[in-house]
Amino acid sequence: MTALAQSAASLRSRFGALFGKLRRGAALVPSFLRQFIRSREFGLTLFAALIGVIAASFVAAMGALAAGAHMVLFDLQPGERLSDVPRFDNPFVPMVGGLLLFGMTWLGARVGRTSVVDPIEANALRGGRMSFRDSALLALQTLVSNGFGASVGLEAGYTQIGSGAASRMGSWMRLRREDMRIIVASGAAGAIAAAFNGPLTGAFYAFELVLAQYAIGYVAPVMAASICATLAMHALGGAPFALQISAGRAVTEWDFPWFLLLGIACGLVGIVWMRSLPLAERLFAATRAPRMTHPIIGGLLVGELATFEPKVLSSGHGALEFELFVGMGLAAVLTLAGLKMLASTLSLGAGFRGGLFFASLLVGGLIGRAVALAVALFWPNTAPDPVAFALVGMGALAAAVIGTPLTMSFLVLETTSDYALTAAVLTASVASNLVARELFGYSFSTWRFHLRGETVRSARDVGWVRELTVARLMRTDPATAPADINIGEFRRRFPLGSRQRVVLVDAGNRVRGIVLVAQAHVEGLSDDAGAISIANTTDQALVPSMSIKDAMRAFDETESDTLIVVDTPERGQLLGTLNETYATRRYAEEMERAQPL
Repeated sequence: MTALAQSAASLRSRFGALFGKLRRGAALVPSFLRQFIRSREFGLTLFAALIGVIAASFVAAMGALAAGAHMVLFDLQPGERLSDVPRFDNPFVPMVGGLLLFGMTWLGARVGRTSVVDPIEANALRGGRMSFRDSALLALQTLVSNGFGASVGLEAGYTQIGSGAASRMGSWMRLRREDMRIIVASGAAGAIAAAFNGPLTGAFYAFELVLAQYAIGYVAPVMAASICATLAMHALGGAPFALQISAGRAVTEWDFPWFLLLGIACGLVGIVWMRSLPLAERLFAATRAPRMTHPIIGGLLVGELATFEPKVLSSGHGALEFELFVGMGLAAVLTLAGLKMLASTLSLGAGFRGGLFFASLLVGGLIGRAVALAVALFWPNTAPDPVAFALVGMGALAAAVIGTPLTMSFLVLETTSDYALTAAVLTASVASNLVARELFGYSFSTWRFHLRGETVRSARDVGWVRELTVARLMRTDPATAPADINIGEFRRRFPLGSRQRVVLVDAGNRVRGIVLVAQAHVEGLSDDAGAISIANTTDQALVPSMSIKDAMRAFDETESDTLIVVDTPERGQLLGTLNETYATRRYAEEMERAQPL
């Protein structure tokens, strides 16, 4: 065994021991405390508030580390933002970040950590169960990606570590499935609220994206987490991405048609942007370089782009100061928007970790300003306010990419305290999101699931559907008879009322058909005729791994009330039967149980 392999094994052992202690944390929690949280909504709300404070602590730590990395690596002054620097002369810094990410990916593969479940997938398929170890690794990778200048935001790392910690603590409390989903959403809500100084922004991010539904039972825990995270962040030094922007003039009713068109345009831009991500991955794959080396190549490309336009670096918070856009013409604004989209696409396509939340805000703001400049150029009498257009575009593009129109509207409200402008943002965001959903059908998060072969469209709890398989529902003791039995012998074995149906099988237990007992006793049938002549010999069969939705679809297609279950379609050996009435009842029961109050 090489020294490097020995080091990896030693590291695996140490981390395994550490996280093993964390997994056993449930034994350290008093039973009365677990019972209080599990049985009382007030207890769950207090627990969610604690989760919010913990999420804010992670946000503060990651934000400080990223800012420190920017100061050291890019020679920034305190308070200076990376995307605000006038010149960038070292294109190799992002490449070094890609090299570090390569090492972390290799080490993760060596210790068996190759994929990470995010809060949306956890709530959709796993009842809120996430690995804190994997979440910490992804947060660290996001920190390295952003810290070395890759064109990605820290928001994905914030929500991942906040939700991962919430899931781990929820398992200590042995929470029920639905309560665990609420706590995971509370961790994400606290992270976003702390990052943007917006409790409503954080809460509706959880409602729209992490829970994908709104219910009265969600309000108290999620809001408690968001409010406490915001207060905790103030105590820890303030939100890293807090914006303070005001429109130049009041919004009028004549502005709304332009805002609606801006929303439609942002929806189309968002679709193009999301479509470009798998294209970038295929381009990196076409280089024939090992996949783990793609961040090194991508870092060099992003670094070269940054020498031309430094504002493409990192999340882009420094560039999202609208006074920076003053004096920029239409061509310059569109160029910056295009370069930021290209840099973010290259970063994510190369394998850097991060999100598009803040990048979409920046690009949307640029598109909004570009539209305002175009309107002023062709219709100068309308006197469009570039700041208002930028704010509306910011919310509209983010609503298309992230899939959260209300979240973006509340972000603008908490940023500007301008209710008329918030209505404008809501109008454009709904239009943008509608265009993206109708023409594309995905947000950035669910599009990544689609590329992996998943069918998840939102964080709604569909895991129970996958768990409710044919194997769990089927009857395993069906009545059987030889396939060559005649009707007379069949009648003697199965008199009326003894069974409803009988499966005919051959010597190898392969299904040849299903006979209704009542039909075999119809007068006029010859006793010497084969029972197979009156059997339903449909080729449609179920397999144990099918979900109940697949089974219900099969019932509709065959118009049968009972289907056989076989081991595999090729072998066709009988395992049991499934009745449509029973399956429908169980499906309805589980649907009712899954609905939040």
